[in-house]
Parts: sequence; structure tokens; C-alpha cells
Amino acid sequence: MKTSQDPRHQHRRVLMDSLFSWSFNSRQSDDNITPIMAHLTDIDARIHAAAPEWPVDKIAKIDLAILRLAIYELTVEKKEPPKVIIDEAIELAKEYGNDASSKFVNGVLGTILKSI
Repeated sequence: MKTSQDPRHQHRRVLMDSLFSWSFNSRQSDDNITPIMAHLTDIDARIHAAAPEWPVDKIAKIDLAILRLAIYELTVEKKEPPKVIIDEAIELAKEYGNDASSKFVNGVLGTILKSI
């Protein structure tokens, strides 16, 4: 059973936090997110394609951090089943985002999953 103390969930929290911090200070260097940042152009293009009515720079920074992490896991890492990655992203959105975050994250990731 998944818990908030699961090491994989904790690791995702750390990565999400680093991505969120980076969104405020892009000169910040963090080795945890370097692999994700190497794919940022492709990740952001996928977000734009899945949610064209929401420019990437207008998406809430916490939602954007969650999406970037999940899309990286879905398209580059591919270590976990897509359902697990999306479920984790939704849980992070419920925990850290606003009332609409989990639905937004689910919708974007569902659209992206259909395209890969």
C-alpha cells in the first residue's frame, strides 16, 4: 500500500520541490533536476500541445513542476508504469496545488499519455 512515507513518493517530493524552486531562480543549480532540465524544451512543448489554452508561463508554478516531473518520468525515465506516475502526480497536485490542480494535471497527463 502506498503511503506518504514511501521512499519513491518522498523522492518525487524532493524533485518537485527543486523544480518549483528553479521556476523562481533559473540560475540555481541542483544536481537532482539536471537530467530533467536537459529535456525541458521537449517537456514544455508536450505541455503546450496538451493544454494549448494554457501558455506554460501562465500555469501555476507548482502545477508546472508536477507536470514537468511526471512528463519526464513518462517519456524519458520510463521506470514506472504510466498509471503509477500519473497517480503520484495527481496526489502531489492534491497535496500542494489548488482545488483544480489535480484535475488539470490529470487532464494534461492523460492527453500526453495518449500521444506516446
